[in-house]
Amino acid sequence: MPASSFRPRRFDLIAFDWDGTLFDSTAIIVRCIQEAVRDVGGTVPTDKDAAYVIGMGLMQALAHAAPDVPPERHNDLGNRYRFHYIQHQDDLSLFEGVLPLLKDLRERGHLLAVATGKSRRGLDEALHSVDLRGMFDGSRTADQTAGKPHPLMLQELMAEFDVSPDRLLMIGDTTHDLQMAVNAGCASVGVSYGAHEPEVFDALRPLHVAHSVRELHGWLLQNA
Repeated sequence: MPASSFRPRRFDLIAFDWDGTLFDSTAIIVRCIQEAVRDVGGTVPTDKDAAYVIGMGLMQALAHAAPDVPPERHNDLGNRYRFHYIQHQDDLSLFEGVLPLLKDLRERGHLLAVATGKSRRGLDEALHSVDLRGMFDGSRTADQTAGKPHPLMLQELMAEFDVSPDRLLMIGDTTHDLQMAVNAGCASVGVSYGAHEPEVFDALRPLHVAHSVRELHGWLLQNA
């Protein structure tokens, strides 16, 4: 076990966002949002506008990305998004370095969780990977709780593991993730390689902004 394993823990529970933080899916999600909006006749959002909604619950995200699509077409919009996403799901993978990062954190005794805007079904499908089996102690999804930045996902995880806000760290690639942490009263770390540009993180006061999984790994071993 590495020497860093014996450092005192600052955080007992570390919660990760999924898409754009652990899973290299931002570009494909953007494309699927755009194709879904095009399919139902809405104004296709720019790459930036489509990326902005990543991390929200699906229907919340699609409604925000396609404000001119009437509510009675939202179910169609969601179905078309799912159709396009399924076509690409085999192209998706964890960012390089994520598995060693998670394994080192587990060796140090941290509880690990996922807090994501994905659906329960979608996250469960992603977690069926042999490499990820048993890696996470808990998870919450938007359709189980409330979409980001509402703090309910983190509040439920804290209650499940009897962890206070000062012992929880949220890690994510969007302002929705970091605002959720603020709303839950816990600390956060941003990553710049996902959906949102890192300069928008400053107002939400993350402890750190990591520009790669490798940098995130090193910071967590030194500071978490």
